[in-house]
Amino acid sequence: MDRIERVTLSTVRLPLPAAISDAKVLTGRQRPMTEVMMLFAEIGTADGHTGTGFGYAKRAGGPAQFAHAVEIAPDLIGEDPNDIGRLWTKLVWAGASVGRSGAATQAIAALDVALWDLKARRAGLPLAKLLGAYRDSVRCYDTSGGFLHAPVAEVIDNATRNLALGVGGIKIKVGHPDPETDLARVREVRSRLGDDVPLMVDANQQWDRPTAQRMGRALEEFGLVWIEEPLDAYDAAGHAELARSLDTAIASGEMLTSVGEHAELIRHGAVDVIQPDAPRIGGITQFLRLAALAEQHHLTLAPHFAMEIHVHLAAAYPHEPWVEHFDWLHPLFDERPAIRDGRIHLSTRPGLGVTISERARAWTVDRAEIHQR
Repeated sequence: MDRIERVTLSTVRLPLPAAISDAKVLTGRQRPMTEVMMLFAEIGTADGHTGTGFGYAKRAGGPAQFAHAVEIAPDLIGEDPNDIGRLWTKLVWAGASVGRSGAATQAIAALDVALWDLKARRAGLPLAKLLGAYRDSVRCYDTSGGFLHAPVAEVIDNATRNLALGVGGIKIKVGHPDPETDLARVREVRSRLGDDVPLMVDANQQWDRPTAQRMGRALEEFGLVWIEEPLDAYDAAGHAELARSLDTAIASGEMLTSVGEHAELIRHGAVDVIQPDAPRIGGITQFLRLAALAEQHHLTLAPHFAMEIHVHLAAAYPHEPWVEHFDWLHPLFDERPAIRDGRIHLSTRPGLGVTISERARAWTVDRAEIHQR
């Protein structure tokens, strides 16, 4: 059997072209976002196989993820890289004192993704094909051009450009302290894009229950694909009440950090669209557990962020999913996803199909090498 011989961990500070603001900034709960902290894991085996995985943190948590990964990664040395499920459990128990969600499992996620990438590369298959793909392309919508710091004219220009590049839908941010500002922006975007373009909105958890009900009713006229995070991410009962009262689908899940937290949303019937994030819930191993539960409840899957990972996972989901298009991570990799006709198309490259760029390596701020003793 092949054995894991080395693990390289690195933190990369990815600068964003402009400071990003959503509703959480306008309500004073967060600062504008200027960078994303990436955690990369590169795993090598005695037989010469390699795999690369990554996770990320926004605004805070990057150093914590790196520190935890450095502590637990030695437990992989000498192990069979095929045993991904067992290794996930081993890593969880290695850091059991800090729990099974949050920064601890987000550190595991980068290692878990690297193991899956290694397995698919060794098989000579794209990850989606290894998992059992239902399709070779996935519907995609853009989020990166629709933030609240941008004037509505800029949002429309961004949307028009992304649609011309092949993106299939547009999501814009709402949750402005003035609800009329939100409605005016949505009305203008819908008018300029037309009724045929799939349009979503995202309140980033900034409405209370009465506001969400009022805004949900007011937004019905725009034929939205979904309303995302109208309430606090952990308010399963409130989301369920909203989902029952509106025609527009309710979407949530990106801020949750475990399968169990998502299961609570599903148990309450709180969402029509489930939005897990593999790096946030512990990696691909955990994502597959959640996807099986979501499929049993006939939910639409729309993974959050990290499309380089999620296009593979969405392609392996039975029901037609969506994948979120962000261009923020482009500088980190040598490859670009193929986007046309409203869909992201799987590459034929094995594994995730991405290679860390030299530019990304130049942004490295922390690095650790774990070897066979």
